[in-house]
Amino acid sequence: MSREGARALARDVFIYDLRDFDTLLGGLVLTAGVTNANFYAMVDIIIDVSPPGPFFLQDENGGIVAQDTQPLLPGRYFVVADGTVQNAAEAAFTRMMSFQTGTRVDEFRDEVRERDGRCVVTKEENLNKEFGLWEGFEAAHIFPLAYEHQWKTQGWTQQITILPSRRSYGTINSVQNGLLLRDDIHTLFDSYHFSINPDDGYKIICFQRDSKRIAGTFLDARLLNDTRRPLETLLRWHFRQAVLTNMKGAGEPHFEHDFPPGSDIMGDIQSGPKAAERMEFELFGRLAHHIDLYPEEKQAGVDTDEEDKHDGNVSDKG
Repeated sequence: MSREGARALARDVFIYDLRDFDTLLGGLVLTAGVTNANFYAMVDIIIDVSPPGPFFLQDENGGIVAQDTQPLLPGRYFVVADGTVQNAAEAAFTRMMSFQTGTRVDEFRDEVRERDGRCVVTKEENLNKEFGLWEGFEAAHIFPLAYEHQWKTQGWTQQITILPSRRSYGTINSVQNGLLLRDDIHTLFDSYHFSINPDDGYKIICFQRDSKRIAGTFLDARLLNDTRRPLETLLRWHFRQAVLTNMKGAGEPHFEHDFPPGSDIMGDIQSGPKAAERMEFELFGRLAHHIDLYPEEKQAGVDTDEEDKHDGNVSDKG
């Protein structure tokens, strides 16, 4: 089952072009911690101005919204620009829940567990970690393993400085692409219900109603002080994806992930929106946990065996 438009149902912030009141550019479910400056940065992701140029936001009373740290207020906002304003052409990656088991992710899981030791969003410690008990805690990929093709062709390999000890696991399984999260928080992270804004002190921004009381809090400082911390650029990528998924237009479809035994999962996917993208994600997500699907791939001048050229593990400088 998918719920098209579901991401927009709880919105209390709405974005329009000042020249076209009838066309909704997007919106936001307002949660704690979102400032006017945050809002400007997020609107900049979901719109294109042609010819390119600056824009500003006007509230429904005609006042100019300052790019400051004041809390954003609910209401209607209008984009004012010299050029034509429209939704950004950039599309979000279709994403569902990650799969946790497979030979390629064992080391990734163990290194994320060892580095973090607790949910880095809620700060809840795993009190049983010394006994090897990790129920309720999961190692989450920031950039999903199902998109390893894009990881390689977009040049993410070259940014990784800490490699898995076994090169066959691939740079996407570096600890620098991982976070330890409580299992329920992992579900929300993969669904883009929240993300982490590295350009505002690593603040947690929720895009749906916040039942976990994490909105406006910040990523674990202990993690940020660790030389093995996730790459800032990867967190920025995830944040951008969350903005596109939740705020652009009516938002991306929300896909069901809890299928009771006997459910026709494939039938549900094929009858819903973005069927091809969902099938590809399901297939590649399951296979990629066991094998590198693109071991010899070389495109756009990028050597996807770049990890062979690294001389061991070094700390993250980014």
